[in-house]
Amino acid sequence: MKSYLVVGLGNIGSKFEKTRHNIGFDIVECIAKQKKISFEKLRYGELCNFNLKGKTCYILKPNTFMNLSGKSALFWIKKKKIPLNNVLIITDDIHLEFGVIRIRKSGSSGGHNGIKDIIDKLNTEKFPRMRFGIGANYKKGEKVDYVLDKWNKKESNIISRAIEKSAEAILYFLENGVEKSMNHFNGNALR
Repeated sequence: MKSYLVVGLGNIGSKFEKTRHNIGFDIVECIAKQKKISFEKLRYGELCNFNLKGKTCYILKPNTFMNLSGKSALFWIKKKKIPLNNVLIITDDIHLEFGVIRIRKSGSSGGHNGIKDIIDKLNTEKFPRMRFGIGANYKKGEKVDYVLDKWNKKESNIISRAIEKSAEAILYFLENGVEKSMNHFNGNALR
């Protein structure tokens, strides 16, 4: 049976809930809710799994904080013996317009410290990732505050639908692979 690992990046703690930087957590929590499964607190994160057309699909929320996500990802990739092409990392991206996703089969960190740490720990850039656009609507010097802030009123009105569409994209990836997912979802606004 093939195994997959979806890793939603975020920071642990109630003060980070529903912030732009925690969109990875929000998206994987949406999948867990749809599948009626619960996360279990384990080593280096919270994990749950479900079966999808003969595939075992694990969902991970690292508890190592965003910038140290590689430790958790590496541990669970090794423990569950997941091939890197069956891993999907979910993260926020200030370089994409709000509500746009981009799926890639490999690439640089794009300045994202969580992805950078995963690249460092895995010693490769060759793993799929899905970036969720949070926009860059901040003044110079306010980037950290922006990504750690909650959604504004306009974003709040459409974020639930965008999260559901992102969850749909992940399930599509699990069934069809990265190439078809890129062709089907890249550049589309999920609003």
